[in-house]
Amino acid sequence: NKKAFVELLFWKSPAIVCEMTKGYSSLQEGEGTTRSRVPPWTPQEEQELRELYWKYKEVEGGDILAAILAHLPAPGRTRRQVVKQLVRM
Repeated sequence: NKKAFVELLFWKSPAIVCEMTKGYSSLQEGEGTTRSRVPPWTPQEEQELRELYWKYKEVEGGDILAAILAHLPAPGRTRRQVVKQLVRM
């Protein structure tokens, strides 16, 4: 690759460096990156999150995220994951 030197100018994670040396698309899905370790949101989870948000957004004096996390059926979700998903939606 004649333009590989340009890639060396930017910060790389170990997974990206491995991919550069072994060839692109060499990583199997679910390996190496942080994003792939987080389970994706299913449409049912997104719908439940949307409903919980609309239910608890008008409650005054309370933490909306704490209420959503308490009633979210998927117990493995963190506060940060819920915030990122709400912003994305």
